[in-house]
Amino acid sequence: MTVSEIIKHPNFNRNTYDNDITLLHLSSPVVFTDYIKPVCLPAIDSTFYNGTSSWVTGWGNIATGVPLPSPQTLQEVNVPVIGNRKCKCLFNSDITNNMICAGLEQGGKDSCQGDSGGPMVNKQGSVWIQSGIVSFGIGCALPDFPGVYTRVSQYQSWINQHITTNQPGFITFTSSGTDDDLSVSCAIVPPITSTAAPVTVTTPAPVVCGMAKLNTLVGGGNSLASSGTWPWMASLQFNGSHVCVGTMVAERFVMTTASCFSRSTNSSQWTVILGRLNQNSSNPNEVSVKVANITISNLTGDNIAVVHLASAPKLSNYIQPICVDLGGTSFNINATCWTAGWGSGSVTQTLQEIQTTIMSCGNSSSNSICTTAIKLQEGSQGGPLMCKQGLSWIQAAVVTIQSNSTNTSVSNSTAASRSVRAQDIQVFTKTSSYSSFLTSVHSGFFIVTEISEV
Repeated sequence: MTVSEIIKHPNFNRNTYDNDITLLHLSSPVVFTDYIKPVCLPAIDSTFYNGTSSWVTGWGNIATGVPLPSPQTLQEVNVPVIGNRKCKCLFNSDITNNMICAGLEQGGKDSCQGDSGGPMVNKQGSVWIQSGIVSFGIGCALPDFPGVYTRVSQYQSWINQHITTNQPGFITFTSSGTDDDLSVSCAIVPPITSTAAPVTVTTPAPVVCGMAKLNTLVGGGNSLASSGTWPWMASLQFNGSHVCVGTMVAERFVMTTASCFSRSTNSSQWTVILGRLNQNSSNPNEVSVKVANITISNLTGDNIAVVHLASAPKLSNYIQPICVDLGGTSFNINATCWTAGWGSGSVTQTLQEIQTTIMSCGNSSSNSICTTAIKLQEGSQGGPLMCKQGLSWIQAAVVTIQSNSTNTSVSNSTAASRSVRAQDIQVFTKTSSYSSFLTSVHSGFFIVTEISEV
C-alpha cells in the first residue's frame, strides 16, 4: 500500500515525546482478510490500571543493538501496565497523561529499537483494543525502566477530526478492581492527600457485545424463546402497538429495517421496548425507552434504520447489545444460525426463535448471505440473522419480509430477504454492506471485525 497523506500531531514535542502519534492515509482501501483486519481503539474514558496485561508486537531489535535475525518473524511480548505515578518515579522525569508505561520492574521484557510506532493491545471479552503506540525507552528491558507508549485513548477526538468516514471503532476499556498506582509517591510525585476516609474504587463490568449468559441453545428447529436467550431483541412500537423487530447494537442505538418506518419517521410516535419476551403478558425484565431520532440509510436497493434512544437502558442478563459484522467475519457454508421475532402463533405472542443454515449464494453479490428458507411472519421484519462464533453472537443481516415473493434466481436477487422457491433458500443483504452508514451515525457501535474465543 502507498500513502497519500501523513497527518502528524501538531503538538508533538521532540524533546519529551509528548503527543507522539501520526495517522497515515492510505492511497486506496484495504481488502480485509483473515490476516488483515483493523484493531479497535480505546475510548477517552478507558482505564488501564497498574498490572493490566498487555501485548506488544513488532520487528525491532531482540536486545539492545541486536537486530531480529532472519527470517525476521514478527515478535510478541506480554507486559503489564505500570501506572503513570510509578513510571514517573522510575524515570525521575515527567511522564504525561498522554503516555502509558508497560514492562517489568525487574526488567527482561520490553519493546526495543525498531518497534517504534507498533501497537500495545489489551483484550476485553473477545475484542482486542490498542491502548498504546511504542514511543520511547531507555535501553531495552532494563530493570526499573519500562517502555513508554503513546496513550491512544487521549486522542479519540483528534483521530475522529481527521477520519471523517469509516471512523474507527472506539470501545471503553474498563479495568477491574482498584487502582493501586494512586498510593505511589516519591520525590517528584507527592502523595495524594485527603481528609476523607479511604474509598475503594469499583468499576462496572465492561460492556461486551454478543454475550448472552442465559442462552444455552445447542440445536433444535423452531420454538418459543426463553427469557434472556436473545437479550438484544427490541420491540419497536408505533403509538403503543408492536410493528417490527430491532436489535440493540450499542447502549443507546437499535438497528432495524427502513421499511419499519414507512408509516412515520416522527420519533415522538415511537417507543422501543427491550428485555421483552411476551407481547401480551407481563414481562418483569423489560424496559420501555423513548426515541430521540431515527436515521435511515440512503443506498440503492434495501435500506436499514438506526434508532437513537433518548436514554441508555440499564444493562442486565436480559438487555445486552449484539455484535455487528463490519466485514471481517466469515460465515461458513452449513453453519447454523438463528433469527427471532414476534409472530402471531401464540396467545401471548411469545418471542419465537428459528434455526437456519448458511447456504451458498451461487453467483449472487458478495454483499449477500444466503440461508435455508425461513418461515417468517409480518411482526418479525427488522429482526436479526445471527450466528455464533467463539463466545460471541454476531448479527450478519437485517431481516426484511417481502410481501410478494417470486421465484427469483439467486444470481439476480438483491432483496434483503426474498424467498427463492426453486432453490428453497433466502437471500439477505449483509450488515457489512451498511458499514459506512453505521459508523457515520455513531462511531461506538459494537461492530466486530474479528472474533476469537476467550
